[in-house]
Amino acid sequence: MSTPLFVPDFGDNDDRDPNEVADEVKNRFDSDYYVEGYASTFEDPYELFEGPDGWKYVEIIDRHALDEADMSDVILQYDHEGRVFARNTNNTLYLDANDHGFFIAADLSKTSLARQMFEDIQVGNVTRMSWAFIPAEEVYTEDRENKVFTTRITRVKKVFDVSAVSYPADPNTEISARALVNGEIEARKLRESQQREKLDRMRKEVAMRAKSMSISNR
Repeated sequence: MSTPLFVPDFGDNDDRDPNEVADEVKNRFDSDYYVEGYASTFEDPYELFEGPDGWKYVEIIDRHALDEADMSDVILQYDHEGRVFARNTNNTLYLDANDHGFFIAADLSKTSLARQMFEDIQVGNVTRMSWAFIPAEEVYTEDRENKVFTTRITRVKKVFDVSAVSYPADPNTEISARALVNGEIEARKLRESQQREKLDRMRKEVAMRAKSMSISNR
């Protein structure tokens, strides 16, 4: 789940410790066009989509999922497409996987289009974030009673972009955005379906063994 993308207020009305504020500015960007936010939060379940059969598909990002991820070239976009507004390879995009989530900060001063994006964020036209990535390891669980299939991303292989987005809560937006990365969402759905079939077979085998033991003990 993402959290708001915003322009922090480091002015006279900031009631935090001045040293704390100074450290934040120093560690990120000293820019008049500075924005920050969380592209995702850890250990925070969010719904990807709901199937026609009523099953909900939920995703959780593990706290250590990004520990070994390739973040060598990550860009900041709008809705995962089009123009690049910042990039970590040219030191206009800062990335940090902390205890809360995947934190980003950006300097949007370098181009006129980036400054326009800053204005949209500043006035509240754009407030949310998302990210595009390829998972390396996933763990699946299902709650049949409540029809919830959960995918826990335990390790991310590569991060491609972080994006300011219009409607991150829309599951179609999330799916179509990540589908840009080599059809990874479609592949994940297939793996989830195969995992459910495997779990069904295991349950049937256990039931059959229990039935056989009951007959043999008569």
